[in-house]
Amino acid sequence: MKKHFFDIAEHIISVSFVGETANDIFLLPSYEPFMIKETDEDCMLSLTVDDSLKPIDKELRERIDIFDTGNGKTIVDSIKGGGYQFIVKDINGNGCCMLQTNSDYSEGKCALNGTPIMRSFGLNTAIMMLYAFRGAALDTLLIHASLVRNNGYGYAFTAKSGTGKSTHTNLWMQNIPGCDLMNDDNPIIRVIGDKPFVYGSPWSGKIPCYRNIKAPLGAIVKIERAQQNRMEKVSSAIAFGIIVPACSSMKWDKGVFGKTCDLVIKLLGLMPPVYKLHCLPDAEAALLCYDTIAIKPTDNDSNR
Repeated sequence: MKKHFFDIAEHIISVSFVGETANDIFLLPSYEPFMIKETDEDCMLSLTVDDSLKPIDKELRERIDIFDTGNGKTIVDSIKGGGYQFIVKDINGNGCCMLQTNSDYSEGKCALNGTPIMRSFGLNTAIMMLYAFRGAALDTLLIHASLVRNNGYGYAFTAKSGTGKSTHTNLWMQNIPGCDLMNDDNPIIRVIGDKPFVYGSPWSGKIPCYRNIKAPLGAIVKIERAQQNRMEKVSSAIAFGIIVPACSSMKWDKGVFGKTCDLVIKLLGLMPPVYKLHCLPDAEAALLCYDTIAIKPTDNDSNR
């Protein structure tokens, strides 16, 4: 068995490969910046990759639903006695991965199928799901957002797919000195000691930005297209409605979803206000947003 360890947002995870098969660490190129040496620290989660894994008998599982993730469909069954079975399919409908988990997602086993590209997609999806669902119990959120850093703080921009969150972070980098991209699709938010932090991750969508970096959370902004640029500070209730749908979670698992909601409520009590940015895809929008939310070098956090 080949066992590998990764440090993702200061959580240790392990991935083990059983047997001489088509599976190995080369299936996870975006995880290289997060790889660490073998450690005795407790793991947030452990995944064993074993192509000999068999499906749970039909009489021992119950269909929950079939979800369209945008990258393919995922079939979810609950297992009698606790835990879940996931069948991950790609955009072409090919079965790439069967994942079986325990009830708290701290342990999983998966079997991969198909070409190296299919196997890589299936394994990457399995780890991401385990991380997201396990994280809720550990004050950790995987959020669908584009994350830019400025003056040491991370700013997360969320929006419906195709609205332009990547465009907006790019406008920050083009027009505001001292900016860099932390992650373009799935950054991680953690609350540590009553302070919220944001992290890069191995999951970054179409733009390959896989950085093992950390910053205090400066703000969360939802982007909406409009005919003119303006910023709107939103209430806590609306902010809750912005952040929760952006989190990778599962409404059908009441335990995970409840912990996600509790963590978002906690987060809202620890961070600056959430904003909506109604905007055009132009430099003026980026400058308006920066002037409204950014913590400048001369700012004092206590004045915000």
